Amino acid sequence: MTATPGATPTIVLVGHGMVGQRFLEALAERGLTATHRVVVLCEEPRPAYDRVALTSYFSGRTPDDLSMTDMEFIDAHGIELYVGDPAETIDRAARTVTAGSGRAFAYDTLVLATGSYPFVPPVPHKDATGCFVYRTIEDLLAIEEYARSRATVGAVVGGGLLGLEAAGALKGLGLAAHIVEFAPRLMPVQVDEGGGAALLRTVEEMGLTVHTGVGTREIVVDAAGAVTGMRLSDGSELATDLVVFSAGVRPRDQLARDCGLTVGERGGIAVDEQCRTVADPHVFAIGECALAADGRVYGLVAPGYEQAETAAATIAADEAAFTGADLSTKLKLLGVDVASFGDAHGTTGDCLDVVYSDARAGLYKKLVIGRDGTLLGGILVGDADAYGTLRAFTGSVPPVAPESLVLPAGASGGAQLGPSALPDEAVVCSCHNVSKGTIRGAVTGHSCTTVPEVKKCTKAGTGCGSCVKVLGQLVAAELEASGVEVDKGLCGCFAQTREELYEIVLALRVGTFRDLLDRYGREGARGGDGCEVCKPTVASIIASLAPAIGASGYVLDGEQAALQDSNDHFLANLQKNGSYSVVPRIPGGEITPEGLITIGEIARDFGLYTKITGGQRIDMFGARVEQLPLIWTRLVDAGFESGHAYGKALRTVKSCVGRTWCRYGVQDSVRMAIDLELRYRGLRSPHKLKSAVSGCARECAEAQSKDFGVIATANGWNLYVGGNGGATPRHADLLAQDLTDAELVRLIDRFLMFYIRTADRLERTSTWLERIPGGLDHVRDVVVEDSLGICAELESLMAAHVANYADEWATTIDNPDKLARFVSFVNAPDTPDPVVGFVPERDQMKPDLPLLSVGLRRADGTATVLEGSAQR
Repeated sequence: MTATPGATPTIVLVGHGMVGQRFLEALAERGLTATHRVVVLCEEPRPAYDRVALTSYFSGRTPDDLSMTDMEFIDAHGIELYVGDPAETIDRAARTVTAGSGRAFAYDTLVLATGSYPFVPPVPHKDATGCFVYRTIEDLLAIEEYARSRATVGAVVGGGLLGLEAAGALKGLGLAAHIVEFAPRLMPVQVDEGGGAALLRTVEEMGLTVHTGVGTREIVVDAAGAVTGMRLSDGSELATDLVVFSAGVRPRDQLARDCGLTVGERGGIAVDEQCRTVADPHVFAIGECALAADGRVYGLVAPGYEQAETAAATIAADEAAFTGADLSTKLKLLGVDVASFGDAHGTTGDCLDVVYSDARAGLYKKLVIGRDGTLLGGILVGDADAYGTLRAFTGSVPPVAPESLVLPAGASGGAQLGPSALPDEAVVCSCHNVSKGTIRGAVTGHSCTTVPEVKKCTKAGTGCGSCVKVLGQLVAAELEASGVEVDKGLCGCFAQTREELYEIVLALRVGTFRDLLDRYGREGARGGDGCEVCKPTVASIIASLAPAIGASGYVLDGEQAALQDSNDHFLANLQKNGSYSVVPRIPGGEITPEGLITIGEIARDFGLYTKITGGQRIDMFGARVEQLPLIWTRLVDAGFESGHAYGKALRTVKSCVGRTWCRYGVQDSVRMAIDLELRYRGLRSPHKLKSAVSGCARECAEAQSKDFGVIATANGWNLYVGGNGGATPRHADLLAQDLTDAELVRLIDRFLMFYIRTADRLERTSTWLERIPGGLDHVRDVVVEDSLGICAELESLMAAHVANYADEWATTIDNPDKLARFVSFVNAPDTPDPVVGFVPERDQMKPDLPLLSVGLRRADGTATVLEGSAQR
């Protein structure tokens, strides 16, 4: 039966992905949902979700978390959404679309947003059991179930964006993961040879095996037709139980072909600049299925959004055109920042490259510059913090020399351009084509005072999110320039910054959160309970100053216990299945055979997973909350202390073996590392602290990637500060050199206490050093030259910490009242949490995690729930 539109014109949208949803929003913005009937045919069993973030399923995000569809929006605008009911045929003469359910819909305007499908190379046995593609939630469910039950090794065909994400997912599922890429480097479209080399090094350090310059010749199967390996084009064989094809995508244009619409030679529905198909003015195509007027099929979401807005504007009889799009992109792949923008590969004639490369740190930065100094494009691998600003400068001459823009922060000659230097016409948000001038206008003309308000007004920052940092800086700068006082308070409870609260607590010896809130909180917050921001922040300040202000430094004592972050509540890190990790301190990485045996016996007796970490200690995973006191009683009896892996405090001080064993060592790095770790253990700070001591310039302990690092010289020790080896790597800066033991300890005392005094909440030393006015030079003046006259006080505060240190677990074990908190259920203290389960893997155990629980709503209105666990 054919549904007729009657007097109301009908728009039928085929496909409800990210671009389709943006098209619906654009229709609503132009009032077309009030004047038109809008019908959406969605093939998948759920409405639009964030396909860009698909891999985040494996880190715990649910379908609801990724959903981009507000059902209230759908209902409010009268949109008819048919989930699980794909379009089967199009009759252009009758202007009808027939769905899989048999329903037929007449249309006045038809919009095709059918996306793309994964390309699977035509190799033998490509459809064998154990072969998958990586495109939808259902694909991920199938891969996860197969990986947990039938595979130990996985291979991904394709080393592009999605291929690297797929490989990371396989590794996260516990498989040994391989990447097979036909091109000579990873991500060949986005990065050049230098960027590919930096990315390759980082990926391999993560434990993935990469095969570049080879293709897949055949999938090897067993007698039952299941995957056992791959034959590659160089004649080699790769043993694997699971294969994921991620070798690119192709436009999904079969519907268009079947109804006689024009398609390109290599696929894609041919459209004009208004995204109207060249063969039929009543039909539009947008997103990955469309062959744009410039002859390209765009596979990124930002161009798709622009096409969606163009089509909606055209339907509304507004002037709009899509003539091409910015292909700039910023991603975090396997935890590595990768970005490219503009003419990244330098195809423009007579251009020059400005390159900074640090293979050891996994950093690669290249800017492509025209002869006249114009920034044409660039590639950033390992550190893409400057992406938002650099991309916005593309096409113009930056106000500083290009070579200064690629040098790392803190390097001599390096320059950091803020968003304030951008011209008003610079595009800040490429997803929605929002300029700096538009953002400024939202603040000055529309009275927006916060980033969420500017997002709602301009849509900037609501796409991929890579511009949000720049957006925040622009909003703050514009408010200050307009004379509007910017609230820099810690939270809604305190108008003061963390640094100001620290000074209040220290100067007035405020020993409790309640006293601080009631005396110095905002008017409306006094007498209240505080919030999730200020409670742990103030708890950390009080703990770090406890000896000096006469407060208790024990984090589970009295009021302090209710202020702590979730991990501090049980003095252990909460893991993804509800169990906890146990991390005893091993100063300097030095441990006796008896200590190793103790840890081994405890792990065996309690069935714990054991792992030697990069911080040179042994972590034990899988402890139930009620087991923690039993485990720590044995550890404390054997002489171990808390490693503070759960707290914002000193974690480890790594070391090499130094001159005691190594023929290159010039100082005793192990002794120094142990001395430093024992001195600063338990020191609460705005964020975690990591350190290392290397016995010579070969730097085996990687001290220059730590918050404070020490490298031995023939004349003493060099001290480096502000390093970070995490998500945003940063080389530490040299603070002082050729120090004696006493001079070294004195400067570290001062540096740490100055950082604790002046840093923002959750601010690492690397970020603090770049943010604090004057940067490294100011810090050196303060802690080396004592320019502020506070060094004696800083040293006194550290001495008080050292003198009053007490192990938190030893204190807890000796207090029966504190032990009572270590239960899963307060009303049933002897009942363990039944959800915490484990399954065997590689002669140890791992969490038995639930598979994704997904509710499916079909076109006929029925619902099905798919669920399971690693064990089931």
